[in-house]
Amino acid sequence: MVEITRDVVIVGAGAAGLTAANELRKAGLSVAVLEARDRVGGRLWTDVIDGAMLEIGGQWVSPDQDALIDTVAELGLETFSRYREGDNVYVGPDGVAHRFTGEMFPVSPETERVIAEVTERLDRMVSEIDPDRPWEHPDAAEWDAITWDAWLREQTDDDEAVRNLAFATGSAMLTKPTHTFSLLQSLLMAASAGSYSNLVDADFILDKRVVGGLQQVPLLLAERLGDDVHLNQPVRTIEWGDGGVTATTDDLTVRARFAILAHAPVLYNRISFVPALPRRQHQLHQHLSMGFVIKVHAVYETPFWRDKGLSGTAFSPYELSHEAYDNSNHGDERGTLVGFVSDANADGVFELSADERKERILESLSHYYGEEAKNPIVYYESDWGSEEWTRGAYAASFDMGGLHRYGPDLRAAVGPIHFACSDMAGAGYQHVDGAIRMGRLAAASIVEASRS
Repeated sequence: MVEITRDVVIVGAGAAGLTAANELRKAGLSVAVLEARDRVGGRLWTDVIDGAMLEIGGQWVSPDQDALIDTVAELGLETFSRYREGDNVYVGPDGVAHRFTGEMFPVSPETERVIAEVTERLDRMVSEIDPDRPWEHPDAAEWDAITWDAWLREQTDDDEAVRNLAFATGSAMLTKPTHTFSLLQSLLMAASAGSYSNLVDADFILDKRVVGGLQQVPLLLAERLGDDVHLNQPVRTIEWGDGGVTATTDDLTVRARFAILAHAPVLYNRISFVPALPRRQHQLHQHLSMGFVIKVHAVYETPFWRDKGLSGTAFSPYELSHEAYDNSNHGDERGTLVGFVSDANADGVFELSADERKERILESLSHYYGEEAKNPIVYYESDWGSEEWTRGAYAASFDMGGLHRYGPDLRAAVGPIHFACSDMAGAGYQHVDGAIRMGRLAAASIVEASRS
């Protein structure tokens, strides 16, 4: 057993942990980053599959994500805009593909009116929410006691309007059925992007990508840390008290003054804490769970949809793949589509054989793009639900009532133990931007504590 001593031990080499480590090093503190996987990046993972570079994890950069934008620029990385020229596609309850441009789906005038009215109502509510403290809103308890689906159905009996309004925070972001999380959790999701309108605007929220893949951010951050990043080191035990912390893996012990847990909160129970964490933390962690989404990558000889005048952007609350986009790589003559299958639909397709699942998903994509979509030269499914050190996607969210009840404790340090990950961010919640923000915040708290 190798023993080392550092000022801070950081568990998790994703964007949050590596950002925190670099900030701490700049402040003159020594660090050790312990990562369970054999790679850095956490939920960022760029890989080459059958000759095609695929963004298996997170990938997009939106204009409001200042922390990520600044980090990308500081690391010398370049970005490029997602392809969006041409018509979008919407499949309605009639099963017919309708081409459209602009922000509003091609629905009936009455459904369009309802969607616009409820969106305006949601934007007003979101404007009152502090994404760092949503539980402080005067109506937070009430909003956390009603499901997102039930609240929408109180606003209108137009089912198509409800499905389209629910989509942005349900299938698309929290990746849970809309009856399983609260209105308050949905409002937080929207507030993290600045407004509900921002969240439903694909041209805003899915604006740019990083040339060469977003995993370069953690890779370059890790390079700066050198031998202070230790891979294949799942932490088994953390002993903590007034004197600091001792983190133990199978073959490494790190003694430190402080610790940062910089991984998904659903993994806290993989670590034995001595003494045990306070009861409040135990309760809190039981009310957080990951969503579930399959990210589907389909690569073609050419981006054939562009020849049809299509942007590649497609939506439908009635399709197995509820949204899809042109995800072609910068400078690549091939065309790549990325589609998403989430929540209960993801449950269902994993009951099928791999071949039947692929057939069903490609059939759904063909409803947007035509028969050519059924014949990719590369096909790959990002299944984060099977990842031992993640267990779902994109991030953790609270069950009914949990955000108001436990939210104030989510980031609160426990003695020398601090917490940082995208799952607990306000601005940038569930995104790399939020992970960077939380890494900076945890580092700043420790720097302050170390000087007191």
